[in-house]
Amino acid sequence: MTAEPTAGFRHFHDQLGQLKDHLLEMSSRAEELVELAVDALVRRDIRRAAEVVAADREIDRLELETEQLAVQLLALQQPMARDLRFLIGAIKVIADIERVGDHAVNIAQSVQRLHTVPAANLPEESLAEMAREARTMLADALDAFVKADGALGREVCRRDDRVDAMHDQLFRILLTHMLADPRTINPALELLLVSRNLERVADIATNIGEDAVFLAEGKQIKHHAEDGGTAL
Repeated sequence: MTAEPTAGFRHFHDQLGQLKDHLLEMSSRAEELVELAVDALVRRDIRRAAEVVAADREIDRLELETEQLAVQLLALQQPMARDLRFLIGAIKVIADIERVGDHAVNIAQSVQRLHTVPAANLPEESLAEMAREARTMLADALDAFVKADGALGREVCRRDDRVDAMHDQLFRILLTHMLADPRTINPALELLLVSRNLERVADIATNIGEDAVFLAEGKQIKHHAEDGGTAL
C-alpha cells in the first residue's frame, strides 16, 4: 500500500534534482558571459563582445525551460515546507540569473561603443578584479541556494560590501581623470557603466544568498528583517 506514494515521492525529488541542475547550468552560462564581456573590454575585442550579445538568447531559452519546470512542479506536485520554499525561491532565482545575462550584454555593448572612441589610459584592469569577485559571489550564491546552505548564503551577502567599495574607488579614480582631461569623459563614463553593471551582478548574487538563508533557516534577512522578525 505504501509503494505508490513512495514512488511518487521519489519521482518528485528526481524532478527537483533536475531543476537544480538547470539552475546551475543557467548560472554557469551567465557567469561565462560576464567573464567574456569583461575580457572583451580589456582586450578591446568587439568580436567577443558580439558573441556575448548573441549568446544572451541561450540564457533566455534556459530561463523559459527552467521556469516551466519549476512552475509544473509547483502546480502539479503541491509541495510542502522546504520543498515549497525552494520552488518559490527558484522561480525568483531564475529571473535573477536572466538579469545577469542582461548585465553581461550591457557590458558588451559598452565595449562596442568604446571601439568608436580613442583609447584612453584608464584603469580597465580593476574591472577584471571586480568581475572576478562578482562572478565568484554568483557561483557561491547558487551553490548555497541549491544546497540550502544558510552559512554560505550569509557569507555571500557580506562580500557585497567589497564590490561596492571597488565601485566607489573606481568612480573616484575615473572622476579624477575626467576632471584632468575632458577627452577621457566618454570612455570613463562607459567604464563607470561597466562598473555599475558588475555591481548589479553582485547585488543579484546577494539576493540569491538571502534566498538561500530563507530556504535553509526560514528567516528573512533582507533589510535586516531578522533583527525583529521570526523564523517561518
